[in-house]
Amino acid sequence: MSDKVKRETLEFQAETRQLLDLMVHSIYTNREIFLRELISNCSDAIDKVRFAALTDSSLLGDDKDFAISLEPDEKKGTLAVVDNGIGMTYQEVIDNLGTIARSGTRSFLEQLKQSGQTPDGELIGQFGVGFYSAFMVAEQVTVLTQKAGGKTGVKWESTADGSYTVEEYDKGSRGTKVILKLKPEFRGQDKDGDNFTDRQTLQGLVKKYSDYIRYPIRMAFISEKKPLDKDGKEVKDAPAAPVVEVKTLNSMVPLWAKPKTEIKREEYNQLYKEMFHDWEDPLEVLHSRLEGSVEYANLLFIPARAPFDFYNRELKSGIRLYSRNVFVMSDCSELLPDYLGFVRGLVDSPDFSLNISREILQHSKQLKTIGKNLEKAVLKALENMLKTDKPKYNKFWAEFGRAIKIGIYHDYGAREKLQELLLFHTSKSGDDAVTLADYVGRMPEKQKAIYYATGKDAASIARLPQMEGLRDRDVEVLYLYDRVDEFVIDALREYKGKKFQSISRGDLDLSDLTGDDDQRQAAEKLQESNKSLLKAIKDTLGEKVAEVRISSRLKDSAVCLVSSDQGISLSMEKIFQEMNQSFFKARRILEINPGHDLFAALNRLYELSPKSDEFRDFCFLLYDQALLIEGILPDDPVKFANQVARLMAAAK
Repeated sequence: MSDKVKRETLEFQAETRQLLDLMVHSIYTNREIFLRELISNCSDAIDKVRFAALTDSSLLGDDKDFAISLEPDEKKGTLAVVDNGIGMTYQEVIDNLGTIARSGTRSFLEQLKQSGQTPDGELIGQFGVGFYSAFMVAEQVTVLTQKAGGKTGVKWESTADGSYTVEEYDKGSRGTKVILKLKPEFRGQDKDGDNFTDRQTLQGLVKKYSDYIRYPIRMAFISEKKPLDKDGKEVKDAPAAPVVEVKTLNSMVPLWAKPKTEIKREEYNQLYKEMFHDWEDPLEVLHSRLEGSVEYANLLFIPARAPFDFYNRELKSGIRLYSRNVFVMSDCSELLPDYLGFVRGLVDSPDFSLNISREILQHSKQLKTIGKNLEKAVLKALENMLKTDKPKYNKFWAEFGRAIKIGIYHDYGAREKLQELLLFHTSKSGDDAVTLADYVGRMPEKQKAIYYATGKDAASIARLPQMEGLRDRDVEVLYLYDRVDEFVIDALREYKGKKFQSISRGDLDLSDLTGDDDQRQAAEKLQESNKSLLKAIKDTLGEKVAEVRISSRLKDSAVCLVSSDQGISLSMEKIFQEMNQSFFKARRILEINPGHDLFAALNRLYELSPKSDEFRDFCFLLYDQALLIEGILPDDPVKFANQVARLMAAAK
């Protein structure tokens, strides 16, 4: 290191300052979680250096005893958490500790604001801001770190006052040491506070939160003991002297290596929380061991809640790989398909190579076999949950249902496997959601199609004019609320031999529901007898509609807008417009109720003069009305308002 030491004082990123302010003012009731977070960071750092050493063994040097140490100092009121992991460079310290834009801080703060209550640690784990939880108990945090293979260490320090200092520092060895100068209430000066310099307290916290961390967590215990004589007995008259004994605080026995019968659910839950930095118990746990041509153990978790960015991020986390309890790789996305990207867990196989690469994984028959087995196991677990514990499955569906839907839309081979897991609300299901099997099981024998409607919620769908004919015939209709739902239905096309039919697409033939064809035939006769009127309306509206016809689906409403069976639907068109892909257009069809008074008024105006302004206004008003019913603004809202005003003024 040169004589001139690099040192600078920097300002925290604005959002980081907000977060630190929340931490300093103790937004969390469970403050002891800071230790679990720091220990987990240490474990991750050791994982990284071990993985890097697979290709560059010089990174380890002579230090191959991987461990985490706790160093409490009651006199100074400090606690240090130490690891010999990967360490950080000068720039990495600034990037990782001075700004946390990459960890979703904005969403963290928004969620915190929306919760309206004091959370208890779950958001820290969910948003990956664990290091900063140290400021809940510390008035000053110092980080001493050195990158594996590097020659210069770094010192970072802050009191959470809006700035931090970073400077070159002669640490001497790789790894990181986080030193907390504890607040008075956390170093034994407050009888009502927690003492995080007390070794028994720290030992209890490690056992509670970090018992299955796979590296030893060590701490020195000091006791007074008398010297021993040559026979190993205490010398009675000799004064006691302090003796230092270093103890390992955690068990380190991999849970997945134990028989299932010896494991309690609480142990699974705790391992999941430690390994995946979550503060909620998993919804489901899958633990199995397979021996034979392919030998492996797997421990999989279905989380109770989706990460805040689960549906927005491009890369999904995968399954961790181990070989004989030794960590090999994180985020192995090759094991499970994207639609099961919410599953967390690990696979441990003695056949995995410690230097396995992504390229090798892509061609590994063993891994493909394991992946197929895991996929079957997860899908079977979900099917069983749906059959035996519907409320629990409803929780899963609320968090990860869209992943299953996207799987149907994107993965042709998965459609048959996933369709039984789908849930939909219907016109008859109330607050509960039903499967396609439930719907088909309730269908009248003569019903040929599965009817569905799209909208933002049940109330808006129930108000659609297209629902009138089906409601009149007491027909159950699937309600599609999610943007992806209609794409899923289009991908499925049919279920158990029953085709899906939108109530707002194509020519809705309801003759199978009545047992006769009278209504359809009547509509066809009216279509023919009013051919000239319908043509005049079409000519007036021009390219806005592809067709104008008499409706067989309306009962009370005057008009509705539907789309052709060919091409996309109106709801799909709106989704594409929101994605700035307005070149996708639905083929719009205007349907008019021949039994409505407005149809008779339109007919009179046509007979008086099909070229009159009144007839033209009526045509556009009907079309704009149909647009509004579909939730689409008229092409010219001002013109629409003026036309309505003229009609209102003309009313006598």
